[in-house]
Order: sequence, then structure tokens, then C-alpha cells
Amino acid sequence: MNLLSEPSSRQRYREVRKVTVIGSVVDFVLGVAKIVTGWFANSQALIADGIHSLSDLLTGFIVLYAAKHSHKSADEIHPYGYGRIETLATVSFGVVLISVAIGIAYEAVKRLNDPAALDFTTMALLIASLSVISKEWVYRYTMSAAQRLRSDLLMASAWHSRSDAFSSIVVLIGISGVMFGYPYWDAVAAVAVAAMIAKIGSGLVRSSTLELIDVALDPGKVSAIRQHIHAVKGVRSVHTLRTRKSAGSAFVDVHIQVDPRLSVSEGHQIGDSVRRLLLQQVDEVTDVTVHIDPENDESGSPCRNLPLREQVITELKQHWPQLPASAIEAVTLHYLSGAIDVELDLPVEILQSIDEAKQLVRQLRQAVSILPYINTVHVRFKV
Repeated sequence: MNLLSEPSSRQRYREVRKVTVIGSVVDFVLGVAKIVTGWFANSQALIADGIHSLSDLLTGFIVLYAAKHSHKSADEIHPYGYGRIETLATVSFGVVLISVAIGIAYEAVKRLNDPAALDFTTMALLIASLSVISKEWVYRYTMSAAQRLRSDLLMASAWHSRSDAFSSIVVLIGISGVMFGYPYWDAVAAVAVAAMIAKIGSGLVRSSTLELIDVALDPGKVSAIRQHIHAVKGVRSVHTLRTRKSAGSAFVDVHIQVDPRLSVSEGHQIGDSVRRLLLQQVDEVTDVTVHIDPENDESGSPCRNLPLREQVITELKQHWPQLPASAIEAVTLHYLSGAIDVELDLPVEILQSIDEAKQLVRQLRQAVSILPYINTVHVRFKV
């Protein structure tokens, strides 16, 4: 069950959409300005940088599509929601960044062999400077939203914006190099920037790919989750704690050990307390599954070969012919340490004296001692 509420899911999508639209508007204005200025200034680098800015509009559409569909509510086909759409989009962003890096490096080598491709004009220098400032602002604005919303997709979009700022820096360096008589500056700077962008892109591809194969939360976060669970009264131990990331959310599966003599409802209450605490204290966690154990079964279940209740009751009736069937139905079975402890509730009316009670208990225990899976029998006489 996806516990991310519908209102907060819609709110998250609205914030992602707002950030993306603002970034797309900036990309469109800068792209047109660079291409027009590059055309009049005969700056091939500025024209290429303008096309790069306009290409960001495509990635903006990818963000909007992924954000819209990844925030859809869980359903029968996708019980954990659609968050992995955002993860897939992040992988594609990483691939785009790597492709951009390769393109920048390729163009740099071409410009190294043809340094005259860049012409200095004041307007070209101003537009390139404006692009650096604008795209850096978009990067910081988008990154702030990504951290607040815990969105790897927005984080990838932010780095894509910074890659545009880097490419504009390359143009600035190239123009300055022409101005000072060092045209090869452009190519050298471009290769360095391309390496930086490729590193960012490969990091995004790696982290998102790990998420697609259910990577766990950071060890520090897992340790904090374990501490929160131990803080709940009634939890004796924790084992088989598993976490996995999905977009900005995290799912937790955990086995907790409680007193084996507790009622089912009390064990459930403790487990529900664990679930509520994790949802309240750990921001990323949106879904918690708690399994209640009477004993530690992490290395194996010692009771897995024991018979179920129906077979046990049938054999008890066969060995206790002196008891009415209605009395035998009031039986509690405790599956512990590879055997069964039987708790039998009997009406006190069937007894004539206390001595008879002791004798009856001895008879009942002796009668089932030949059953290998019975450990002991406890009898309670009720008024």
C-alpha cells in the first residue's frame, strides 16, 4: 500500500511543474538570443550553445511527463505506485548529459583545428555572460527544489542546466582567447568542461540504475530506522530489516520479535506503533511492512515442519477422550523452538476437588507425551 497521501503527491507534482516551466522559459529566451546574436556575430560556438539551450526544452517536457505520471496513485497493477518512472527519466537525463559532454568535446577538437570559427563581438560576450548567470540561477533554484522534494529527477534537471552554463563558459573562454590571441583556449576549456559533465551524467546513471534494482538506503539512515524501531515498547529485537528507494520515497520491510505469549492483537498493536513511528520520524519512508515474530527466525524457521491447528486438535481429541469436544476447542497453541506448547482452558465445573484437577492435568500431559511435536501442556480452569 502506498502511504503517500494524494494531496501531498499532487502538491509535489505542482512544485516540480512550476520549477520546470520557469527553467524552460529561461531556456527558450536564452536559446533564441544566442542563435540570433551568434548569427550576426558570426560565432558558430554561440549558435551551437543556443541550440544546446533550446534542446533543454525537450528535457523539460521529459521532466513534466515523468513527474505527472510518477505521482499517480498506486493501483492494482502498480501497488507501489509509479515512482520508478521518475527514476527511469533520471537515467535518461544522465545519458543525455554524457551525450552533451561527448558533443562538447567533439566540437572542441574541431575548433582546435579551426580557431577562426570564433569571432569576438561585445554582444556575443554579453549574451554568453548572461547565459552563464541565468543558467547558474536556474541550477541553484532547481537544485533547491530537488533537495526539498527529494527528487533525483529535478536534481538531474538542475545538473543539465549547469551543463548549459558550463558550455556558455566555454564560449566566453573561446571569445576571450580570440581577443587575447589564444584561440586554442576554447578547445582546452571545452574538453575539461566535457569531462566534468560526463562525470555528473555517469553518476546519475549509476545511482538511478542502482535504484531500479532496489538499492537500500544509506547505512546511516538504516541505522536511524533501526534505532526508531527499538524505541517502541514491546520490541525485543529487530532482524531482516530491508529498505529500498523509489524516486523520492523509501519502502521498509522489517521483522520484529515480541514476547511469544502475547495475544495476536497486542503483537499487531506493537507492529502498528512501529509503522506509525517510522512514517512520522523518517521523511523518505512512505510505506512500512512489519512482520511480527515470536522468536528469531532469520536463519531459518524451526517450526516450519510442525502440523497446523486442525491436525493438532484432531490428535488431541483422540488422546483426550475423557474431555468434551467443546472444551478441547478452547485451545491456544504456541509454536516455539520447534515444538508446540498447548494452553487448554477447561470449565471448573468438571472437577470435584483440587486433587482431581492435579490428577487430570497429569493424565492429559501423559496422554500426549507420545506426540513428538508437543512440548508441554498448560491447563487453566475457569469459573
